[in-house]
Amino acid sequence: MRSPAAALLLAVIGVYGVMSYSVSQRTREVGVRMALGAQRLDILRLIVGQGALLAGVGILIGLATAAASTRGLGSFLEDVSAYDPVIFGGVTLALGLAAIIASWIPARRALRVDPLVALRDE
Repeated sequence: MRSPAAALLLAVIGVYGVMSYSVSQRTREVGVRMALGAQRLDILRLIVGQGALLAGVGILIGLATAAASTRGLGSFLEDVSAYDPVIFGGVTLALGLAAIIASWIPARRALRVDPLVALRDE
């Protein structure tokens, strides 16, 4: 595996891990919301939307930093443009999808929590 592909894989795994942990910490909150009458689709939309917003901000900051740093690194690259839109787009897409999936899977798991169990833990 080439080192850029390995770096992208590690970044996707890292994003997935952080987002998954963040959502799993909100299991009690989901149980309380469900006990108070919130619909499952609304909770899923809330959690995935917040994860996507957080990922979007991180991606924008990362793109700005990458665009700024490629100026200095452009002289070291051979046969590749410093501003390759395929690379920028592919990495952005991969990290964005990883963040959304990492929010969606634990959110679905948290929706299975019995609201009474969540209320007893509070």
